[in-house]
Amino acid sequence: MKTNVDLYELLECVGDAIIVSDANEKIVLWNPAATRIFGYSEVEALGQTLDLIVPERQRQRHNEGYSKSMETGITRYGTALLKVPAKHKDGSMLSIAFTVGMLFNENHKANGVVAIIRDETARFAEESALKKRLSELEDPTA
Repeated sequence: MKTNVDLYELLECVGDAIIVSDANEKIVLWNPAATRIFGYSEVEALGQTLDLIVPERQRQRHNEGYSKSMETGITRYGTALLKVPAKHKDGSMLSIAFTVGMLFNENHKANGVVAIIRDETARFAEESALKKRLSELEDPTA
């Protein structure tokens, strides 16, 4: 399908982070929204692994899943919206929601992943506060 949409302009204007990593988890695309959300400039992020934003306690599981996806060409998440913690450059924790898609070379071998990521930190904090308040209202002795 031919389109008049400039891919660079699209990457620059969207509000969600778009991050592409290769088969070795090296970041090869980092849009301005990724900089806004995670704090790293494009120059700082390109060539780094996804460990840049994956919290320490999730890294082993993440790395195992990533490797398996590269071997099999399948992600177990499909088009599901994933909600996980992430790490900002300043060390603070974020709550993110994202979808992932597998990328393939001309031989149909998996060679990367694209993630579309939204910062849900404020919404998650509001939801947690509301749940706490509801719990207090339901059980005033709590």
